[in-house]
Amino acid sequence: MTELTPNIIPAANAIRWQKATISAIEHNTPRVSSFWFKPAEPFAFKAGQHADIRLTAPDGYRAQRSYSIASAPEHNEAIELTIERLDDGEVSPFFHEVAQVGDEIELRGPLGGHFVWSVNNGGPLLLIGGGSGVVPLMSMLRHRAVQNSDVPALLFYSARIWDEVIFRDELLKMHEAGRGFELAFSITREPARRPVDFSRRIDMPIIADLLKRLPANPTVAYICGSNRFVENAAQGLIDAGLPPPLIRTERYGV
Repeated sequence: MTELTPNIIPAANAIRWQKATISAIEHNTPRVSSFWFKPAEPFAFKAGQHADIRLTAPDGYRAQRSYSIASAPEHNEAIELTIERLDDGEVSPFFHEVAQVGDEIELRGPLGGHFVWSVNNGGPLLLIGGGSGVVPLMSMLRHRAVQNSDVPALLFYSARIWDEVIFRDELLKMHEAGRGFELAFSITREPARRPVDFSRRIDMPIIADLLKRLPANPTVAYICGSNRFVENAAQGLIDAGLPPPLIRTERYGV
C-alpha cells in the first residue's frame, strides 16, 4: 500500500533485514500493483502487520519504506505487498517501473502489534478503509476466509472511482459468498454502482447506516487511510457512541 505512518512502531532493530525474491507481480488498478516476495527465512505474521522494504543504489544511497501485508497469515511462503505508485516517491516508482520477477530486495518484519486481528478475537468486526488503506484490512478478511470463520464483519471502502477499487473482484466474491460478511463501497467521484453503496465521503449518516448492518455493535473497529480520512471516520464512530478504546487506527502519508 501507500507508505505507512503507523500509530505504534516497535523497536525495528530487533528484527533484522533479510533477502527476499519477487516471485510474482499483479496489476490491480492503474496505479496499484501487488508484489509477492519470497523471504529467504521464515516470515510468520499476523493479519494487519506490515513490512519494511529497503533499496540500495549503486552509490550506496538507501531508501526505506513500510508497506502493509495484504496476504493472509496462513499463506506466508510468499508475502504480498500491495504498492501504490507515488510520482514523488523514492521506492514505489522502482517497483512499478523497474522491478521484475526474480529480482532480490531487502525486507524486514513483520512489524506492528496494535493494528492486528485474529478470528480468535471474535466480533462483530468493523473495517473502514480509504484508498490503499484497504490493504491491511484485506489481510484480515483473507485470514477470516481461510479460517472459514462466520465472525460478523463489515468492510466500508472508500475510493475516488470504481476502477481504483483495489481487490474489487475478490471483495465482491466474498460478499456474494455471505458467511456474515457485508461490503459497502463509497465511490466519491462517480455514482454508486450497487444499491448498498454510497457516492460521497464518509459522514455520520453513513456511519449510522453501517452500524445498523451489523448484528450487534462492533467489538473492535479498524480504520486505515489518509490522515483526514482516519480522523473523520474515528470521530464519527466516537460520536455514534463507540468507545475510543475499541477503535484502532493506522495512517499513511502526511
